[in-house]
Amino acid sequence: MPIITVLPHAQLCPEGATLQVESGETICDALLNNDIAIEHACEKSCACTTCHVIVKKGFNSLAPSEEEEDDLLDKAWGLTSVSRLSCQAVVTKDDLTVEIPKYTINHAREHYDKDWDV
Repeated sequence: MPIITVLPHAQLCPEGATLQVESGETICDALLNNDIAIEHACEKSCACTTCHVIVKKGFNSLAPSEEEEDDLLDKAWGLTSVSRLSCQAVVTKDDLTVEIPKYTINHAREHYDKDWDV
């Protein structure tokens, strides 16, 4: 089974995490199934950027992104050459290391969590 190493994120995963996951599962589902509450405002339908992650290791093991995902990623905060929407990135047999960006572009969170220290 592949392993996803999640780098520390101040609110979602302060200590970081090492997750053993199933091949064929999306990164988003793997995180959610392991109690890492990554945002997914569009309910994983590839219609927002709130589940954006940076794949620090294992990026090339993922299937290439589709045009729809690429168009959305252009709007993501902190975009890098190894960015993916975690709802679209399917884990293969290779291990991954992912970073959850510090910010997301999510009007609802910005509105309701003004005191959330990011």
